[in-house]
Amino acid sequence: MTGRGILTAEQMRRAEADVIDAGTSAETLMERAGEGAAEAIRRFAGPMPALILCGPGNNGGDGYVIARLLRGRGVAVRVAATGEPKTSAAQAARGAWGGPVEDIGEAKPQPLLVDALFGTGLTRPLDGSLVGHLNRLAQAARVRVAVDLPSGAATDDGAILLPLPLFELTITFATLKPSHLLQPAAQHMGRLVVADIGVEAESELREIGRPHLTPPGPFDHKYSRGYVAVLAGEMPGAAALTSAAALRSGAGYVRLVAEVPVHGLPHAVVQSSVSAGSLLTDPRIGALAIGPGLGRGQAAQALLAQALAADIPLVLDADALTVAADMGPGVFRTAMHCPILTPHAGEFAKLFGTATGSKVEQARAAAQASGAMIVFKGPDTVVAAPNGRAAIAPASSHWLAIAGTGDVLTGVIAARRAAGLDAFEAACAGVWIHGRAAELAGAGLIADDLLIHLPEAYFECLS
Repeated sequence: MTGRGILTAEQMRRAEADVIDAGTSAETLMERAGEGAAEAIRRFAGPMPALILCGPGNNGGDGYVIARLLRGRGVAVRVAATGEPKTSAAQAARGAWGGPVEDIGEAKPQPLLVDALFGTGLTRPLDGSLVGHLNRLAQAARVRVAVDLPSGAATDDGAILLPLPLFELTITFATLKPSHLLQPAAQHMGRLVVADIGVEAESELREIGRPHLTPPGPFDHKYSRGYVAVLAGEMPGAAALTSAAALRSGAGYVRLVAEVPVHGLPHAVVQSSVSAGSLLTDPRIGALAIGPGLGRGQAAQALLAQALAADIPLVLDADALTVAADMGPGVFRTAMHCPILTPHAGEFAKLFGTATGSKVEQARAAAQASGAMIVFKGPDTVVAAPNGRAAIAPASSHWLAIAGTGDVLTGVIAARRAAGLDAFEAACAGVWIHGRAAELAGAGLIADDLLIHLPEAYFECLS
């Protein structure tokens, strides 16, 4: 899949240690980090007078390098610190800075604030007076930049350890960290820039990037492009959103099965009232979406049982998840293909109970327990596979918090699954296209607006 890699604090420490053991000094890595950050700051903020806050560790060392390099580019720079550097690399960086270093408690604000206090690895709240100084200086600044992570954001789970200001730019090194994308910390990051410092490491966790999809070719037809079936229930309007979304996301053929005709659908969506039993034996179906508007009674339970027994890849949402919760998470292991589940937080809790750990850890545990692909929806959607592979979506429009947008996502994922992508890739592609459509729709969107912009979002993925 596309998208930037994500490392935890411990994984990043090991990756840096490997590079140092191979012969690259910590001072060299610090210099590279400072160079990358200084260039990003210069491009973002221009020659704005800057105050750089330096902590006692290597994050503070990065700050001293940034200060020296910005000064060399003609920027008026002041440095304030919490105390003396405690690592040899940071001590060398302070010596190379060579300029005055103020006490953070006495520092005066500047238009540009650079937070290089703690960064990656912070696990406990900061001293109350230090928090006060940081927020005082941040509130007075016009532009706020964080080095690696805003001081006070935990690295691995998106937690906030203290009241944080909002930053306009966060510069991290080598790779993203989970809290750059996990809420509530992610909302404080602003624009994210990853600077290359010569450290590489493989990770099973990545950011969901724009997928590279294949456009239809001369020998494609409606079934080769993907046949999506949607099973409606008590409220067919929700299933109608799913059907239209699948069609507008590249599916070649979409059939909505409902007891009564649904008005307002594109004429290209085939509507029928055939029995689920006869539908589910059609070998041309590439994916079956079930759940939006399904209902929760005995009829819904019977439809879900039939779907789970069919030899068809499944995308399950909404009522299908609530009905399945009564059966236990092991029910998904009866499916012949790895099903894709798309729960929001409430549905996730019904299915898997109260969970601990980061959202990534919760999604991974649920995927392993159920044998299903989990799309744990929210402002920081996480996709997790039973084998431990996982991905976090980039920040999406907060306007998606409205009824029906999840039904649309189900249709988009089903279209990608029917087109032949495996469950993980289909889920990630669907999440990206859905988020991009929301971005194109803009403020005040409703679920129906996403349908208008799905073709453009899908077209951006064609290579």
